[in-house]
This record gives sequence, structure tokens and C-alpha cells, in this order.
Amino acid sequence: MNAQRVLLLGGHGKVSLLLTPLLASRSWHITSVVRDPSQKEDILALVKDHPGRVDALVSSLEDVKSTEDAKKVIDLAKPNYVVWSAGSGGKGGPTRTQAIDRDSCIHFIRAATQCGSITKFLLVSYLGSRRNKAPWWTDQEWAESQEVNNGVLKQYYPAKLAADESLTAAVSWTKGTLRGIVLRPGRLTDDEGKGKVSLGKTKARGSISRSDVAAVAAQLLDSDYSGWIDLLEGDEPIADAVKRVCEDKVDCVAGEDFYSIVKDGP
Repeated sequence: MNAQRVLLLGGHGKVSLLLTPLLASRSWHITSVVRDPSQKEDILALVKDHPGRVDALVSSLEDVKSTEDAKKVIDLAKPNYVVWSAGSGGKGGPTRTQAIDRDSCIHFIRAATQCGSITKFLLVSYLGSRRNKAPWWTDQEWAESQEVNNGVLKQYYPAKLAADESLTAAVSWTKGTLRGIVLRPGRLTDDEGKGKVSLGKTKARGSISRSDVAAVAAQLLDSDYSGWIDLLEGDEPIADAVKRVCEDKVDCVAGEDFYSIVKDGP
């Protein structure tokens, strides 16, 4: 695959810090968006031993209030791919969660649909972000997922779901010229990556290291995958897992009301 230009939103997040050198190892050019100027040196140091290039762009995603604001950031980076691995982190209450996890993300999705050069948008979401029971889950798994979504994640859940659905609608409305990858890991850990995962129609609960999330994200960006894909730790090598879900066209949006998601666009 040719060298790509990647706009990485949430560049100083834990997954992004692990993803950046993986993309740079492919000789890709990454524009990493960070909130604090003091984070720039951390970002630049990530690629010193890799053939790719990284630029650190200081910009607050909380200040992105419109599609036009998002497009200004995109115009600076001139990317082929966009990766959203940002979030409020539960800080600032419901208003900030909605402003970043929902609104800012959707503004970038809409802006991406207006930029013909952008062919992929990868959004890091989470495993429980869905309206309906996954057909491969048990009733108990669904009940437990709903308990979490309506409990500790009651602000985060609707924000992430709105963003996931917006990206799905964007892919539909662009008639596939934009590939949308909604990567949906389970509980994130800081454990060392194992390089083996369960990818696709997984169980409803489980964990996965941030290192393996980053590795899967890099492989998905380097593939032709588009859709919702669930991720837990498992026994299948990452490269094999990504090849399988691409060949089998696995899409974990199954069970959702697809028409309702896409009918009004992103």
C-alpha cells in the first residue's frame, strides 16, 4: 500500500501513543492532534526510529463546534485517513462528554464526507455501543451490557452510539467511497500485547490490551475492511484475524436497525 497521510485525533491518548509508531513503521505521515503544547515532544519522539513522519498539531477538539471547524483541521493535515481515538475521559461531566465524544466526532465525520481525498475513517468505540441485542449474544449478556450502559456509562453510551451510527450513515451516503471502521474493544488494559485476539462476533464482555487495540487498528487501516468490528483478547494472530474478517465480510452492525441508522444521513 502507498504511503498514506493520517489525521490522528486524540493523539496523546494511550491507544494513539501506541498506534503512532505502528503507522510510522509503514512510512506513513501522521498529523497527531493534541490539546496541550507540552505534549508535542512526546509525539515527535515516537517516530525517531521509524521511516514515517509525524507532525503534532495543537488544537482542542472541544472547540470544534461545526463541520466547518472540523474541516479547518482536516485542511491543515490533508489526510487520506482519519482516526478518532479521542474522548472526554469522563472529565467535565455530561456536557463535555457530549461536546467531544458525540458532537466533535460527528463534525469530523461529516467533514470527511466532504473531502474526496479521505477514503477511510477509523473510530475507536467500545463493545457495548449498540441499540439492540447482538444476535450472537445470550440474553444474559445483553442484560449485563444494558445494565452497564444505563448505569456507569449512562452519559458515555448515547454519545458513542451517536458517533458510531453517524459514521455508518456516512459510509452509506457516500456509496462506499468512504470506508468506515468502527473498532469496538472490550475493557481496556495496560497489559503487554499478546498479538492474539478474538475479532468479530465476540462475547459481550472481556478485556483487551491497548497495545493489541493499536495493532488491530493499524492492520485494519491497511486493509479494505469497513463496518463494525468487536475486539477482545483471544487466540488468533492479529494478521490472520483481520484477513478473516475482511474475507468473510464480518460486520457486527448485524442486529441493528440499519435503515433507521442511515436514512437521515450522518
